[in-house]
Amino acid sequence: MAKEIERKFLVADDAWRELAEGTSYRQGYLSTVKERTVRVRTIDDKGYMTVKGITVGATRSEYEYEIPAAEANEMLDSLCEQPIIEKKRYKIPQDEFVWEIDEFGGVNDGLIVAEIELEDENQEFGKPDWIGEEVTGDPRYFNSNLIAKPFSTW
Repeated sequence: MAKEIERKFLVADDAWRELAEGTSYRQGYLSTVKERTVRVRTIDDKGYMTVKGITVGATRSEYEYEIPAAEANEMLDSLCEQPIIEKKRYKIPQDEFVWEIDEFGGVNDGLIVAEIELEDENQEFGKPDWIGEEVTGDPRYFNSNLIAKPFSTW
């Protein structure tokens, strides 16, 4: 079974901006029930469908499949819950890890979150100076929850 172990943090300042260029993402959800989410996403000219299980601590099951980008865009525009998530993702290597910074747009404009994927929930890692408060356990920051309760409404 595929597992995702991820920790999520707010970003304390803009020092990270000079370290990477962003890639545009569009993503939406066909299902956002907490026991399973089904996500459709485009990254540049590629499409993906991802199924994720319930999060326990910082771990959950995850299955991802590439799908035709045209079909992903059709699902985003006509089948997915609205509003869809619009963001730019920046990937910043540090030691043996890669920090992924998501800068949200649209109804979530102003939200910036940093994530790091780990092999074990207790794995140690260094935090850059621009990493702020940890929000791993706060469901408000789950992308699937940013549809029903966008950052602009907090």
